[in-house]
Amino acid sequence: MNVAVIIPAAGSASRYHAAGAVRHKLDEDLGGKPVLQRTVEVFTKFDSDEFSIGPIIVAGPHDLQEFAEFKERHLDRLGLLGARLVRGGRTHRWETVASALAELPAGDGLVAIHDGARPCMTHDLLDRVLRAARRFGGAVPAVAASDTIKRVVETDAEPEEQDRASAILGLAPATAGPQPFVAGTVPRTGLALAQTPQVFKHSLLAAAYAQVSGSPTDDAEVVEASFARSGGAGRIAIVEGSPRNIKITLPADLALARNILGHREPEGKPAHKRF
Repeated sequence: MNVAVIIPAAGSASRYHAAGAVRHKLDEDLGGKPVLQRTVEVFTKFDSDEFSIGPIIVAGPHDLQEFAEFKERHLDRLGLLGARLVRGGRTHRWETVASALAELPAGDGLVAIHDGARPCMTHDLLDRVLRAARRFGGAVPAVAASDTIKRVVETDAEPEEQDRASAILGLAPATAGPQPFVAGTVPRTGLALAQTPQVFKHSLLAAAYAQVSGSPTDDAEVVEASFARSGGAGRIAIVEGSPRNIKITLPADLALARNILGHREPEGKPAHKRF
């Protein structure tokens, strides 16, 4: 069965930069190669008698200048892997996926959407998701929520309350401004943390994206909305994800990804300037 792959890579990595990083997280070195290349390679090295990978579409920034710079950094290496680069969406992730989806020929195969900053996905996990999607029409890897989950509300703390908390903790008095507070506890029974790749039959995904609205945060949400519009016909299977299948969001995640994959921190030039 054919499996087309979409890699959304249009994000600005604002949280990564806000944490003090100098480069975009997809350009960071991971064993001598950029993170984005490592992610694409997971698919190109997947060997299966039942599933054939391709095409692979990497959707980069929407802005023309940023996309030109993105291609300069990644096109040569990703092109050798058989991946195509296209412009992604202007604002939302779903717009980026829709741009890549429009580049795929119609077919009865599967489409796998996988975060560009998730390079630690294993072939076993990919195989599980593909098999479930083939059987049920759509599948998402997820791990059970193990931590206690709190609802949070942001409000301005009273100055006396701030000073009292600072004194207890031995900290300098906090500056005025919004402060998160616990608004309640969410029972974690039946909750799962979704990962990627999220895989769907091409026809199902295309129909869902033809009617997308709002600001869905992942592809399963787009398909869920499509099911709801049709009276709830259809279900998305949940398969066992992996705690190792992390998404690089902060610099600490990059260090964890290096440990998972057995790569040391690089010395010298960043990866994208070594080639």
